[in-house]
Amino acid sequence: MLDRRVDAAITRLPLQTDDLHVTILYEEPKMLLVPAGHRLAGKESVTLDDIDGEPIPRFPDPEFDAYWRIDPRPGGRPAPGGPPVETIEDKLEYIAAGQAVAIVPASLHAAGIRPDLTAIPLRGVEPGHVVVATRAADRSRLVAAFRRSARDCVSGQVDSSSWSTPHLAHGAGR
Repeated sequence: MLDRRVDAAITRLPLQTDDLHVTILYEEPKMLLVPAGHRLAGKESVTLDDIDGEPIPRFPDPEFDAYWRIDPRPGGRPAPGGPPVETIEDKLEYIAAGQAVAIVPASLHAAGIRPDLTAIPLRGVEPGHVVVATRAADRSRLVAAFRRSARDCVSGQVDSSSWSTPHLAHGAGR
């Protein structure tokens, strides 16, 4: 974002917020992602105690890694180790193979990732935050309007009657 390839991003915390204006849009529950045949699959919900000792994939970025592994755990104990991963796809492969479980945002489950994986609500942990991030120094009215619009959309304050349909240029779509 700071390299000016995009003016605004809807993303999740944690992220480096230096020189960014970050607006929290909503909280998002966390879930535990496990292979379909896992001992916890089918449970109504789980807690961190239920996954004590379960390997959890590790990411190279220390802040991101600690956040998604909930490390340290309440009481100060470290989160269990797990296979190192670079991408979400790597993480999903380890989980599908029964070599790890992972803490994921609820929307990932809602998207129906893969049929061989299942997600279980994770209770007793702080929810994540979905945010809109823009450059702090950006004074563009369009960027400010986007930030307001994103916040209003999520809060249900959008008045769709004021929307207009963009007109196609002559010859477009023919």
